[in-house]
Formats: sequence, structure tokens, C-alpha cells
Amino acid sequence: MTTMTTEMRTPVRRAGARQWAALSVLMLPVLLVSIDNTVLNFALPAISTALEPSGVALLWIIDIYPLVLAGLLVAMGSLADRIGRRKLLMIGSIGFALVSVLAAFAPTAGFLIAARALLGFFGAMLMPSTMSLLRSIFTDRDQRRLAIAIWSAGFAAGSALGPIVGGLLLAHLWWGSVFLIAVPVLAPMLILLPLLVPESRDPHPGPVDVVSIVLALGTMAPLVYGIKTLATEGIGILGIVAVLVGGLCGWMFVRRQLRRPNPMLDVRLFTRPAFSGAVLVNLLSVIALVGGLFFVSQHLQLVLGQDPVQAGLTLLPGLITMIVAGLAVVPIARRVRPSVVIPVALAFSVFGYGFVAVMAHNLTVPAFMVAFVALGIGIGAAETVSNELIIATAPAEKAGAASAVSETAYELGAVLGTAILGTIITVFYRGSIVLPDGLTASQADVASQTIGGAAAVAGQLPAAQGHALMASAGAAFDSGVTVTAAIGSGLVLLAAIIAAISLRRERAH
Repeated sequence: MTTMTTEMRTPVRRAGARQWAALSVLMLPVLLVSIDNTVLNFALPAISTALEPSGVALLWIIDIYPLVLAGLLVAMGSLADRIGRRKLLMIGSIGFALVSVLAAFAPTAGFLIAARALLGFFGAMLMPSTMSLLRSIFTDRDQRRLAIAIWSAGFAAGSALGPIVGGLLLAHLWWGSVFLIAVPVLAPMLILLPLLVPESRDPHPGPVDVVSIVLALGTMAPLVYGIKTLATEGIGILGIVAVLVGGLCGWMFVRRQLRRPNPMLDVRLFTRPAFSGAVLVNLLSVIALVGGLFFVSQHLQLVLGQDPVQAGLTLLPGLITMIVAGLAVVPIARRVRPSVVIPVALAFSVFGYGFVAVMAHNLTVPAFMVAFVALGIGIGAAETVSNELIIATAPAEKAGAASAVSETAYELGAVLGTAILGTIITVFYRGSIVLPDGLTASQADVASQTIGGAAAVAGQLPAAQGHALMASAGAAFDSGVTVTAAIGSGLVLLAAIIAAISLRRERAH
């Protein structure tokens, strides 16, 4: 990554209207990546009906995108330093838009998984470039702090737009229409980016390290696969080997970075307690958020009977609260230590998840809204403060690597949120579902895999039999929600404890 930042070469200057307009352009890919992480959750019932994926395939449809993206973020950040951040952003945007069209018309679950992998490849070109360009545009720290807060809020804004726009599309069009959102979002960016955003690159970039790229991917893909396999099939040789391979690749990656004079990722940054603590807070918060969205969106539609638009509107207050909390915490963080701000904020999220865990079998729509607002307050504030700390606690010459770590934590959290919490809820569903008599072998197999599959089968059955199947499927799904929400609450609580301990020496600034 970058060893000499733009900030070190450019005099500090106050940003004007042109620079803030450039920020609005850089927000477009941020919004898109965030939308893509959440909108698919609302299309899961329709995808289950149309493509009939297995439970594992359904999880891979979601996971493969952030998995590939997270594995390539640091590598793409290094490539952006070499060829130009704006140039790579343009290449990634064009590729992302084209592959989105292919994903929209995927004929099979396997094709959709492959398309999502390509989306992750091009998506990895978007995120490091936006943060690096942002740092070169905003050289005044106070302005940059606000810009980072707005940039962080973009993820929550995308999460808010995803359910609403996706719900509207799914109410009138086929499931593939949610992928076409990329086209109108990226088209204006391709026009405005060359006009408003100056090119930025490192004049002395390190070499592209192909071995480190392979090791980074070799770390996360086997680990996630191993987690899925162990959770769904129990302790077995395949799952254990996958986890061991991922751990070995991770160890080799760290050793390689420590030995190289110009590493792709400076892992020594993690020896700073404030830096590593902020990364862990970021990671755990995103695991809780994305894992929650995975089961909440399905519960609202398949258990409570809402259509996609209604489900999106149910979550909208919480997601708007997340944006507001992320921006409102900026002046507070200047006066109150992060070791106090983050735990207090996350206490709201602990309450939200705990409420869902206790009331899982009796949750009404208003109760869901209250719980998600509480979750949004904590996650929104914690994400803004932790992202700013990741940048602020790293030395100036390591700003590029710090940016990549921040973005990788977000995407890895998205992977693990679905892989861990999504897998747990799938296991509980399979273990609790009671199928009514009269189903064919094929129908029984589909209905026992996922609640979306049960809904598809129920539509093929007589009314009484279909109702009995959905009642059993809803109860089975909610048995997993109770455990999953409790785990989510524990993850957020752990993040609060880590913040209180690791950030205790950080002053308000």
C-alpha cells in the first residue's frame, strides 16, 4: 500500500464547493456497495421460488460477493496506488454495471453465484479508491473528519435505500431487477468523476504482490467455507481441513507482510491497541448488523406476511436512525473519549438484539421497528467513531493501508455475519421443521432446506396443507431467530467491552 500519502505532499487547504461536490460523486459507489449487501436479502424469497437453491447455495449467493470483495480490497488498493485511483474506480464501475446486468438474468443458482463473484471482483476496485481519493481531496483534518463521517453514513444510507428500492422493484418486477440498480447509480458517476475528482496515485508505489493476493483469498474463502460446513454438517474432516487451510494461509500472509520492505498490508499496525480495537469494533458491529438483516428481512416477509415494500418500510426508521446517529456522534466524539462514546452507543444495540431474542416468537411489526431503531443507534455511532479512529491512530505514511483495513473489516463482517448467523438459523430451521404428510420427495427436500423453499412449496399445495407447512416453517425459523439474536447481542456486547479496554488511552479530539 501507499508509503507516502498525498496528505504529506500537499499543503493543508480548506475544501470548497468543488471538493464537497466531489465527495457526493464518491458517495455513489459507497451507496451502491452497501445497497448490494442488503437488497439481496429482500429478494431471497423470490430467488428461492425461481431458482430453488439449496440452503448452502442460498448462503453462497449472498456470501460470495463480500467474500471476494474483502479478499481483494487490499490488493486493489495497491493497484490503485500504481495505476491511479480515479482510473481504477472508472474500470471497476464499468465492470460492475455490466456484470450486474448478467446477474439480473441468471438462469440458475450456480450462474448467479458466479455473477456475484465477478461483482465482488469489480466491487473491490471501488472502495479503496474512494477513501484514498477522499483523503487527497480533504487535507484539513476537521473537514476530513466530517467527510469520513459522511462516507461512513453512506453505508447506512445504502442499507436504507436497498430495502425500499428493492421492495418497490420486487413488487412490480422479477427478482433480477434488484441487480439493475447499479446502472442508474454508476452512469452519472462515470460522467461526473473525471470532471470533479482529480487523479491521485503514489509516485513510488510498491510492486504488485501476487503471492499475497493469493494468500489473502486463501485465508478467507476456506475459513468461511469451513464455518459453513461445520455448522451445517457437524464436526467433519472437510470442515476441519478448510479451517486449517485458511489458518495456515493467514499465518503465511502475516509472515510475508512482516518480511517485505514494502508490504501490501502493514500488519504492524495491529500492534497499536487503539487501531486493533477500532478494527474489532468495526468488524463485530457489521457482523451483528448484516447477520440481523439476513433473518429480519425473511421473518418480516415469510413469517409475518409482509410484502417486500412493507418489509423495507418497517426497517426504514432504524436505518435512518443509523445515518443520523453516525453524523450526530461527530461533535460528541470531539468532547467525549471514544472508550465512553462507543460502549454507551452500543448499549442501545445490545438492547435491540436482546429484545428480539426474548420476544422472537411474539414479535409484532411495531416491536421489530423499535428493536431495529435501537440497533441502528448503536451501530451507526460506533461505525463512524471506529472508522475515524482507524485512520487517525495510524501514522500518516500508513494511511492507505489503514483505509484498506477499515474497508476489509466491513466486508469481512458482512461475510461472517451471513456465514455465522445465517448458518446457525439455517441449522435450527432444518432441525425443527415438521413437514406435513402428502409431500413428494422433491417438495419435502425443498421445504426442509429454507423457509423460502417452504413458501414456494406451500404455494403448490391445497390451502389447509400449505397453511400447516408455513405454520411449522415459521415456528422452526423463529427457533433459530431466538438463538441468533442472542448471539448478535453477545457480539455487540463484546465490541463494547473491547472499546472500553483498548481505547481507554485515546483522548477526545
